[in-house]
Amino acid sequence: MISIADQRVSLFDDGTLIARSSVSTGIPGHPTPLGVFSVIGKQRWHRSNIYSAAPMPYMQRITWSGIALHAGVVPGHPASHGCIRLKKDFAARLWHLTRRGTRVIIARDEVQPVEITNPRLFKPKAVSASAEFQAGTVAGDGIGTAQAAQGSPVPSAEAPETASLRIPGAARAAGAPGKIVPISVFVSRKLSKLFVRRGFTPLFDAPVRIENPEAPLGTHVFTAMDFQNEGAAIRWTVVSLQNEFPHMSEAAAKEREAPAKQAAVLSMPLPDKANAALDRIEIPQDTVARISELLTPASSLIISDDGFSHETGKGTDFIVVTH
Repeated sequence: MISIADQRVSLFDDGTLIARSSVSTGIPGHPTPLGVFSVIGKQRWHRSNIYSAAPMPYMQRITWSGIALHAGVVPGHPASHGCIRLKKDFAARLWHLTRRGTRVIIARDEVQPVEITNPRLFKPKAVSASAEFQAGTVAGDGIGTAQAAQGSPVPSAEAPETASLRIPGAARAAGAPGKIVPISVFVSRKLSKLFVRRGFTPLFDAPVRIENPEAPLGTHVFTAMDFQNEGAAIRWTVVSLQNEFPHMSEAAAKEREAPAKQAAVLSMPLPDKANAALDRIEIPQDTVARISELLTPASSLIISDDGFSHETGKGTDFIVVTH
């Protein structure tokens, strides 16, 4: 999780903060994009293809257009051309920890995962038959996010940036035979559709109905952390991003017609926003059944007012740019 306002990266394992470090993001003329991303490529020693072959050690690409995390000068304020510069030691440790598909969320302010329960969140196939709508997902090949690792040491909430960043659960999952491949589900208010990917491969899409479609849903990332009760239930977390209304020009006129409704959404606590968004989405039962059959730990559900970015493509999870 990267906070532009705080110029800080926070690393979470199993929903718990395990390390933090300073970063340097894009200057006003070259801002770092906000939204939901994932690692789509890694190179230990890389040079920029755009800026005079500038060195970018421990590079982790998050967009095909050139945004990446990498080691660099971190002066305590925005100073890059859009990339997220990391301190060298932290960049090296993080590079060895992550893999393609590791979730990266960039927000204007500090965000963090919180546990959430909602009857509309997707459930394993065994318990989904009597459910109404359920929801799930995220990303990549193998364990798609550092949050999904199990059995990890849990440093204090103020873990220093010098933490070792070892996550044994992630290592076991990565090397285990028959590794799981989580799915990602993306729901777009703009398109009134749902899209499903597994291991960066598109599987299918389906229409959804959204109650009060003119009102914003916000952007929320739900992650299935682990199965519980012998696979009968899933523990979920959610990260909710603040609405970036200036970016949503296609909806601006309609939202201006309902200022009271928009104000209510803005003032709502973030976990309540996530529940409110889920409660407004109706997914066909046959689609719910298909998703339930594919559901694994580390799967995710992304809800957004916009469609997915043009950066979404071969070799990526869903990329959602909010501003």
